[in-house]
Amino acid sequence: MRSGNHDIFLAGAAKEDITPKIGTLLYGYVPDSVSTSIHDGLEAACAAFAQGDTKALLVTISVGDFGTALCDELRERIGKENGLPATRVVIAATHTHSAPNVSGIEGWGDIDREYVDNILFPRVCRACKRALEDLQPAELAIGTTESKVGINRRQQFPNGFIALGQNPWGCFDPEMTVIAIRNSETKKGIINMIHYSCHGTAAGNNREISRDWPGIMTDRLAAETGTLSAFWNGAVGDAGPRLTNGQTVGNIKHVEELGGIAANDAVKAYRNAGVYKAGELKLFEGVVGVPRKPLLPEAELRQKLATYEEPEKLVNISRLEYAYYRESLEEYEAGCPPYEPEFSLNQTLISLGDVVFVPFPFEIFSEIALRLRAYSPIRHTLTLSNANGYSAYLPTEDQLVRGGYEVACFRFSSAHPLVDNADQILIDRTLALMSE
Repeated sequence: MRSGNHDIFLAGAAKEDITPKIGTLLYGYVPDSVSTSIHDGLEAACAAFAQGDTKALLVTISVGDFGTALCDELRERIGKENGLPATRVVIAATHTHSAPNVSGIEGWGDIDREYVDNILFPRVCRACKRALEDLQPAELAIGTTESKVGINRRQQFPNGFIALGQNPWGCFDPEMTVIAIRNSETKKGIINMIHYSCHGTAAGNNREISRDWPGIMTDRLAAETGTLSAFWNGAVGDAGPRLTNGQTVGNIKHVEELGGIAANDAVKAYRNAGVYKAGELKLFEGVVGVPRKPLLPEAELRQKLATYEEPEKLVNISRLEYAYYRESLEEYEAGCPPYEPEFSLNQTLISLGDVVFVPFPFEIFSEIALRLRAYSPIRHTLTLSNANGYSAYLPTEDQLVRGGYEVACFRFSSAHPLVDNADQILIDRTLALMSE
């Protein structure tokens, strides 16, 4: 653990427009969704914190999810430009499905490198630089409210089949949190940080560029308070938008409907904030490892691959499953070279006092966030999905037997997927890191 000394707590913030040109391919469902208009512009926001000799950046970007190598590249660049270790730069994606592809996961198309190089990277870097230049004496207040913006999306049909929809009996995290940070001397707002857990899929497989429902919410809170407001998404793995059509995707009208509800909840959470207190910057840093599985038997892999007739035409989960079998067999054909027995996560948790942000490069299930918060010594323990990279879904062990889209992504994410009880291991080792 690293922490600031008794020097004053400082905070700064900045945002930049990262909207692509019309005609850009949108990420989320199929690789060839061409944008035809802009409903609302995409944004990158950075909250910078410093105390003593410790500095950290917490960035949120209106994209689906970052490929890990690409995210590492951006973190290194930001760190180098600002004299920070890359590990002190935490980057989270809001998970809108109406933004360019910066994921690159097999089956969902290639990373839009033109957008990355010409718009995304330079403007995110500029936001980080401006936020650090804006550092000022700060204090913070925390407010929460119950929000029904999200709902469990793993709908179970009478035959037991799990599909994306709405599951009123399923687990989801109803707590919306707003951290209001202001100058401790002038009382002028610096940034409102909104945290909630829900997929950015209200628009669905649309053609409008959009931040989805969080865009309506952040714009409204900013207008109500006169302060830059930004959104950090939580445990989205099994949490979808609670849409009036009963599904987990809709259209741009559903974005506006749900965004209005989210905006009302965010303003309520802000008004529920308690007294402002001086922040205390602490960083919990270390390696968190989760065991991987060995290869499937070679004969089983060959049998599975023989069932595919035209794999080049596959997309999304079908393509990912095929790639899993193919890559696994390639390891046998290469003589089964040694593999890393654990997925190693170089973790950095950012605590501001009564709140701590816990980034994960997964779409984690809601119960993981709820359990972690319940066991954590810090009341407002806020998990971040799709942060510092992307390694598919991380379900709870009890959901594996039910299957479904998220479970398939978990099982087929690599030739050596994580063990079935990865959720408990990740919770245990995260809590251990917080106690060091």
